[in-house]
Amino acid sequence: MAKSFEKTNYSLRSLVSGKRFGDTGWMLDAPDEEVPGLIRAEYEKKQLNIKNAGFGIYRFSDWLPVQKMLNGSSAPISYKSETLADYLGLSNLYITFSGFWPEKGVTMKTCSFKETEAYSVCARHNPHQNKTLVVASAGNTARAFAQVCSDNEIPLLLCVPEDNLDALWFDAPLIDCVKLICPKKGSDYFDAIHLSTIASGMDEFYPEGGARNVARRDGMGTTALSAATFIGRIPDYYFQAVGSGTGAIAAWEANLRLIEDGRFGNHKMKLMVSQNAPFTPIHDAWKADSRAMLPLDNDLARKQVEEIDAKVLSNRKPPYPIVGGLYDAMKDAGGDVLLATNEESKNAAKLFKELEGNDIHPAAAIACATLLTETKNNKVEKDATIMLNITGGGEERFKTGRDLFYLKPDLIFDINPDEAEVKKALIELF
Repeated sequence: MAKSFEKTNYSLRSLVSGKRFGDTGWMLDAPDEEVPGLIRAEYEKKQLNIKNAGFGIYRFSDWLPVQKMLNGSSAPISYKSETLADYLGLSNLYITFSGFWPEKGVTMKTCSFKETEAYSVCARHNPHQNKTLVVASAGNTARAFAQVCSDNEIPLLLCVPEDNLDALWFDAPLIDCVKLICPKKGSDYFDAIHLSTIASGMDEFYPEGGARNVARRDGMGTTALSAATFIGRIPDYYFQAVGSGTGAIAAWEANLRLIEDGRFGNHKMKLMVSQNAPFTPIHDAWKADSRAMLPLDNDLARKQVEEIDAKVLSNRKPPYPIVGGLYDAMKDAGGDVLLATNEESKNAAKLFKELEGNDIHPAAAIACATLLTETKNNKVEKDATIMLNITGGGEERFKTGRDLFYLKPDLIFDINPDEAEVKKALIELF
């Protein structure tokens, strides 16, 4: 049942010029600025008033750029770890969990924190009601947007690598407002983004915007809000695996709002972000103290992506260099970019399930693995307040005893398709 909902009041600010302006609808960039940079939402309510759990993700709507409430959402939950904390010798380890764990009050049907993005993005003021939303994804984001758009009858075009189609499972068939196109086998997320860019340039479509969309970032930032409001203070450390780094940017921005709120401390949590070796572009740029991403051969990148278990971490062009992006976030907050292998990830996932009682996704296991390593090497204080962001889990539990339905591609394209052919095929599809 829909609940009464008051539209959130906010404005937007350029992180390049500082200029403030109104959100006239689906703005992804500051108007009339040449230097690339993110824009940020600034909310009328400076202190966060959390609604009851029945509002799902919209319990944090004071700090979400939304004008309505969609059906079916669930907010991340946070709790203090006892078993994993004891194993690591940590006295203040808090786990923020997004996924399926009914006993703890979180029931995300797609088992991923990408639902926090989708429910926020799709509830933002939208002047493109007669057009189709375009989303590129390596898997989890596509599943989340597909579920949310199907449940709420929002037209959607997904662009997902053909090798990642096993991520597009659902517990019921989707309605036909959701369409799927793919770059063929051997492609990666970068190739899916290329297809989405072609589609977004057509009059019939509009881009979701990725990290440039304030609704995506602030939706993801609810993980940090969940942790800080549960703990009663801003954590000292924030552990999360990253592909684009948008979740870490979002956590940093949420941190800044919590400081302004005044009730949760005035410090910045160190961003301990991690990647799945051997695909490590953010790590390599950070260790070189380079704002620019380092050169990466396309064929080598695709080979590395094939090797990693956490396919959702395979972004070759993350919002790292852009003003307000991950480089700026980490320079401001402090922290490090860490690495974990497939084997370390598997071991961490097994340990988490044994000690905490639920299965977790490979990306979340990468973050868990780096926490294990940092703790073993005494890189974090034993009494520090640590937030471990488990960005997906409970999938095994959710799938048990259910019939699953997989979304099939409507069109499959070559890795470097002819733009005119793509446009012609999309017109025929729609």
